[in-house]
Amino acid sequence: MRWEARELTATDDAALLPLKGLVRSVRTPEFAGVTFHEVLCRSALNKVPGVSEMPFGWTINPTRGCLHRCTYCFARKTHEYLDLDSGVDFDTQIIVKTNLVEVLRKELGRPSWKREHVALGTNSDPYMRAEGRYRLMPGVIQALAASDTPFSILTKGPLLKRDLPLLVDAAQRVEVGVGVSLAFADPELQQRVEPGTPTPKARLDLVRAITDAGLDCTVMAMPILPWLTDSDAHLDALFGAVAQAGATWITAGALHLRPGAREWFLAWLGRDHPDLVPRYRVLYEGGSYVSQEYRAWLSGRLRSARLRHGFVSRPGRENRQFPLRGSTPDGVASSVPSVVSSVGQEQLALF
Repeated sequence: MRWEARELTATDDAALLPLKGLVRSVRTPEFAGVTFHEVLCRSALNKVPGVSEMPFGWTINPTRGCLHRCTYCFARKTHEYLDLDSGVDFDTQIIVKTNLVEVLRKELGRPSWKREHVALGTNSDPYMRAEGRYRLMPGVIQALAASDTPFSILTKGPLLKRDLPLLVDAAQRVEVGVGVSLAFADPELQQRVEPGTPTPKARLDLVRAITDAGLDCTVMAMPILPWLTDSDAHLDALFGAVAQAGATWITAGALHLRPGAREWFLAWLGRDHPDLVPRYRVLYEGGSYVSQEYRAWLSGRLRSARLRHGFVSRPGRENRQFPLRGSTPDGVASSVPSVVSSVGQEQLALF
């Protein structure tokens, strides 16, 4: 569960945070500017509050904070519960639960465990690059499958290919949902908005690898950015590439700007597209969500794009078990406030 000593720099005592269960804080040249805070967690399973409209009751977050650096990610706000900021700290101060698998096995083995659906990818990506070192996900997958617990994974990380044999085996025992997050057809724009993420091509290759392995794959095309990625040309390029990669279904929705993400995204917008800032302020003047008129307009375009590219009907399992990060499905915001509330509340009891 630890990186080899020769690959670590010395522990930086000045970087240590007042975290419960903290073992050590480490840096490595491979992740310049990033500090990993290794902790021993008390719980692996996080209960989603009953008021939530999410289609699952439990989540697992192997880490907190995320190397993807997505400017729009609503999970940024949860870093403030650790007395860290939702911007640079969310990108560079990564909490890793190194005993996660051991704790998870104990929790899944309790007589009280009812084998409810568990979602991964609600707060940070379980297949961000650091997973290549910590290797928490193989144990998580094996523990869930062995306990007959259905689960889903949402990721931007091609590292999931490493665990495809485990996922195929797990799918023989339980329902397994696999989702790939990809909202950009333009790699240059994608790298500006999500500077730490794999390219669209890498994620399309992941979609193909998942479906070639015999698993369904939903693509979450979220968030659609007003005036940047909502044109017919961009939607056609994105939906066409996703269809060609073999995705089972595609869900898309407009950007929403919760506190914590709002200021960071608008700061990026002011640097890259200052002319759009006034238009965004008008579009989001009602709060975190685009206007009803825009949602209705976008929803129609998304339905048309699906039809043009062969996404006629949802698969039997509906593929609704994936969390939302930074957007609303088909422009409809009805469920998102409870989603965000759930993610925020669950973090209060993680350690």
